[in-house]
Amino acid sequence: MSTVSLWTRRDPFAEFDALVRSAFGPVATRPTGFTPAAEVARDGDDAVVRVELPGLDVDKDVTVEVDRGRLVVRGERRDERAEERDGRTVREVRYGSFRRSFTLPAHVTADAVSASYDAGVLNVRVAGAYAGTGARRIAVTSGDAETRAVGSAPEQPTA
Repeated sequence: MSTVSLWTRRDPFAEFDALVRSAFGPVATRPTGFTPAAEVARDGDDAVVRVELPGLDVDKDVTVEVDRGRLVVRGERRDERAEERDGRTVREVRYGSFRRSFTLPAHVTADAVSASYDAGVLNVRVAGAYAGTGARRIAVTSGDAETRAVGSAPEQPTA
């Protein structure tokens, strides 16, 4: 015995969606943002963070801050272009927010951080980030000296 169902559960918009996709190609999804390239380099005792941000207006779209021991670079990219093709206007809009953060040494304060922007690259200098981070030799004592210092009680004067 076979069963035939007259009721099928279908997405009511599936056919319309298929029609739109066949006519115009896949529907673009909203961008979730972008992650700019970054590098950290050492310059003497300073750390230099370089973040690639071409085409951004750093005065309006970029923020550099020190927050709870972290250097935070964040902002938003907005780019809109229009072009005439075959009597039609083709418009492309790209946008998205970004946030990059870098852990700072405990001794670094916001006063040690400076930033500049040139030719699409944001340079953030953290003065003294590597100060005092060199190797330091520790004196090693013999086991007998350690035992005597820890295990012996101070002498009491006799009367």
